[in-house]
Parts: sequence; C-alpha cells; structure tokens
Amino acid sequence: MRRRGDGILVGGEIQQAERELQRFGTETVIAALEIFATEARRARIREVLARRLQSVTLVVDALHDPHNGAALVRSCDAFGVQTMHAIERKEPLAVAASVSRGTQKWIDVVRWEGGAPCIAALKARGYALVATHPDGDLEPEDLASIPKLGLVMGNEREGIDPELRAACEHAVRVPMVGFVESLNVSVTAAILLHAATRRRPGDLDEARKLSLYARALWLSVPRPADHVEGYLQQRAPGALRSGS
Repeated sequence: MRRRGDGILVGGEIQQAERELQRFGTETVIAALEIFATEARRARIREVLARRLQSVTLVVDALHDPHNGAALVRSCDAFGVQTMHAIERKEPLAVAASVSRGTQKWIDVVRWEGGAPCIAALKARGYALVATHPDGDLEPEDLASIPKLGLVMGNEREGIDPELRAACEHAVRVPMVGFVESLNVSVTAAILLHAATRRRPGDLDEARKLSLYARALWLSVPRPADHVEGYLQQRAPGALRSGS
C-alpha cells in the first residue's frame, strides 16, 4: 500500500518546547509569557487542561497513512486524551498537517520501536488494554467503566499485531447494522474515544497541568525565548540600576 505523502513527523514542536522548559524552568516560563497571552487565551488553556485525561490512552500499531495519523491525534485532542502511544515497526508515525490542524502541538505522542516495551510500560502503570475487533466482547459504552484504559488500534491493512492482541484483556466492537463489517481506523477511534471519555472528569495532577500550561504558553506566544530571556535580564542583580 502506497503511503499518501510523508506528512510531518510528530513531536518536534513539543520536544523543543520541553527542552526550553527544562532550561528556563516552568515557573519562570509562566511568569515571563503570561503577559503576552490574552486573558481569553489563558482561560481557554486552563479550561482545556482541567478536562484532560491520563486515565484513557490510545495505542496505535504501525499506522501507515499520515491522514489517519492526523485524524487520530485530532480525536485525542477533541476528547481530552493527553497521550497517544505509537508503535513504529517499519516507519515512523507521521500526520498530515492539513488534517491535524495543529493538534499535534497539544498531544503527547510516545513512540515505541516495538510492541513489547509499550505493553510492559502500560501494564506497569495499571492500564487495561482493549483491542478493537468486529467480534469484540465489549461495546463502546462499556469502556467508560474501565478505570485506566489503553485502547488499541491496528494498522490499515494487517490490523493489530498478534503479540499486542494477546496482551489485550478484552476486545471492543462498534455495532453495525449495514453490510459493512468495520469502519476506517480513524472513525472507529473517534467513536470509541467519545464513549470512553464522555463521563470522565479531568484527572491530570496539578504539577502536570502546570507543566502543560507553561508548554502551551510557549507554543502560543511568538518568540517565546526572547521574552523569557528579557524577563530574566530584568530580574538579574543590578538590572534596575539607573546610570548616572
């Protein structure tokens, strides 16, 4: 199957912002940049972060098409899922910018070279893995009652790798009444993420929300490094002394 363009590799903007946050510190970045964001923008960021979830995560196995990758990232943002795990077997995850519409800046994408380390990490954190399958034992509304859910999606041609499927505790189906037996991977994900998240309150801890708030400011304000460096220069010893 031919890949429809390479799209853009996810995570670059976030990684750069995270490096700068480590260099300057979360509190310094917030103090320096808040003044350059409108009150409405600051309120919107806080509102979104208050509803963000770590109790639901999406796992995509060897996704091929950047249009699907972008749609999945966009669905994560739309339904408040903060983290998506991408198992990369033959090629890196890419997203089509025309579809993602900038949402790749707000979602953490954790990239894995194989299924085993991803499985081990999620199991260690208490996630129950649920695969998608036309004959699944669960229906969408059942997902809301799983305390920590890892929703596993396969790729466009081969589905979910057997190793990853074997690690799943359940499978979930989207009920069909037509002749078709399944939906596109991105459509399926949107339906299931909506069902899994609709009754969950935001559950990020305060430290994580503060870090993401600083990152959002960094990604929202033009020339953020210049503003932070200027802020630090103003606060440096002797910076306020006037010459005579």
